[in-house]
Amino acid sequence: MKTLPVTLAQARFAGLCYLIIIFCGVGSEVSLRGPLIDLSSAEVTARAIGAETMRFRLSILADVIMAVADAALAILLFLMFRSVSAGLALSALVFRLLQSGLIAAGLLNLQAALLVTDADLALSFITLHAYGYDLGLIFFGVNCLLTAHLMINSGFVPRLLGIGIGVSGLVYLTGSTLRFAAPDLHSFAAPAYLLPLIAETAFCLWLLILPGYGRGPATA
Repeated sequence: MKTLPVTLAQARFAGLCYLIIIFCGVGSEVSLRGPLIDLSSAEVTARAIGAETMRFRLSILADVIMAVADAALAILLFLMFRSVSAGLALSALVFRLLQSGLIAAGLLNLQAALLVTDADLALSFITLHAYGYDLGLIFFGVNCLLTAHLMINSGFVPRLLGIGIGVSGLVYLTGSTLRFAAPDLHSFAAPAYLLPLIAETAFCLWLLILPGYGRGPATA
């Protein structure tokens, strides 16, 4: 394999950013915010959030941290893959930054849900956040396909990792498109999101561990 075109420290930092994204993203949705939200009942959701307001606020903070780490990772991956194709690497950077911006801006809907007193209106803001999140994932899906192409043709990233990221892009595009085109079918795509979690975790671990074993950057 070719040598990574970034320093070992940059590769490690990219892996750390990816780890933060996975930890904060999954943690905010699954552990912190998810159990409080019942999209079928505004009253139940309002009571749950009222009883666990700090937990809900922590979920927003976790997503803010995730968005910051995602923007940093976008830049680091651009530096890593620009030698493969500067145009595609720049395109991937733009699409990933668009995703980060949309997800960060969408957090204002969650903050609004805390500020309003009407339970139905609060649930509407929470639902709007979900749509905004999926809108961001459409841009991220495109980013994944571009990044997968760069990974597969790089010569310094295992091809299987690139294929996994490409499959992730298809999952994100399919699931997020269903959110807008066929909302009733969106839940059926939920199990498929396990594939991106596996693929992105594998890429994260490779950045953190494997580049140092004989095929990493020449300098630290």
